[in-house]
Amino acid sequence: MPKTRLALDDEPWRDLPAPVADLIEGEIEAISAEILESIAREVPEYARPLDGRFGRGISRGVGEALAQFVALIRDPDAGRDSGREVYLALGRGEQRAGRTLDSLQAAYRIGARVAWRRFADACRRADVGAEPLSLLAEAVFAYIDELAADSVEGYAQAQAEVEDLRRRRRRELVALLLAEPAADAADLTAAARAARWDVPAGLAALACPEDALARVARRLPPEALTTVLGGEGCVLLPDPEGPGRAEALARAAAEARIALGPTVGPGAAAESWALASSLLRSGVGDGSLLRVDDHLAALLLFESRDLAGRIATRRLAALADLTPKACERMRETALAHLRHDGNAVAMATAMHVHPQTARYRIARLRELLGDQLDDPDARFELELALRAEGVGGSGRQLAGAVEAGRTPPGPGAPDAR
Repeated sequence: MPKTRLALDDEPWRDLPAPVADLIEGEIEAISAEILESIAREVPEYARPLDGRFGRGISRGVGEALAQFVALIRDPDAGRDSGREVYLALGRGEQRAGRTLDSLQAAYRIGARVAWRRFADACRRADVGAEPLSLLAEAVFAYIDELAADSVEGYAQAQAEVEDLRRRRRRELVALLLAEPAADAADLTAAARAARWDVPAGLAALACPEDALARVARRLPPEALTTVLGGEGCVLLPDPEGPGRAEALARAAAEARIALGPTVGPGAAAESWALASSLLRSGVGDGSLLRVDDHLAALLLFESRDLAGRIATRRLAALADLTPKACERMRETALAHLRHDGNAVAMATAMHVHPQTARYRIARLRELLGDQLDDPDARFELELALRAEGVGGSGRQLAGAVEAGRTPPGPGAPDAR
């Protein structure tokens, strides 16, 4: 007689008397047929002739399950490793067929129910006692749980393989979209089809810090493509002005500072990415969501900062001998003068000073910059230089250029000494 057990065992078949295996082995053929009929009748997804690869898989799974159960009763130490592949394969097959595991799990439950009923009948006919019969029931359902767990594992394996392939194909698609020169339209269409991605009429590139890419991507629609380029997070967002996109971008911007390039056709994605990446690096703009189209002038200066530095050295050299505080005050005054066309009252309001103070500063500015304040070309270059100082690292670069006085004052700039 089996020992008395107070708790459930992971392998309850270990305690079954060996003669039980002989009793149920004779029922295997009839039980297999009944299980297959019941599955076809009760599981809608399997309500079809059990032929072909699908039918062979289910039939083999039922037959292997029953034979292996009998073998485990006879030799519990033999283990199940040799038979697991059948149930891993069933799980993989469900994933590849585009189904959930619900139907397969239902089939396992049906198989357990039918097997237990037929096993119990055979044991009762042989006058097997109540305790072995109870233990047999526990063994049947514990065994079915193991088969189901194998299929869950197989399903997860297939899902991981699909996701890995999908990620790889999407990375290849991003590379193609950002290629320069632009990829052929037919190649792009083929790559998009392989990646299961619908080519949109318009898209925009989004740049973010590399370490924030995963968090940002989670806030965006699943059709957004992501990768890392040049140490920055890159996202290609289809239809950026479409329904719900503004809310998604706001959620993404709550995770990190992001820069959104202009909306372009798929063939111009590289252009949108170059602008978005540049804007993120420039450091211009307030807030966490920056749009390239809102910062075009600042972006132009950032991209041309070496040239802007030469302009600053030429036009602002007269400020080089001032103290840092006085130099900053004159730069502020010069920009206000250009913006307000020399109107002292408007300048005073912008600089938060008294109008008389503004007039004094204007006079001092004229001493330093002379005719540059009246010459249209000089005024244009002055404003470029002053505005560029607030863009990214350009401020430090331009200020250093001015203070170093590397270039002699240009025409119209009086000697600062």
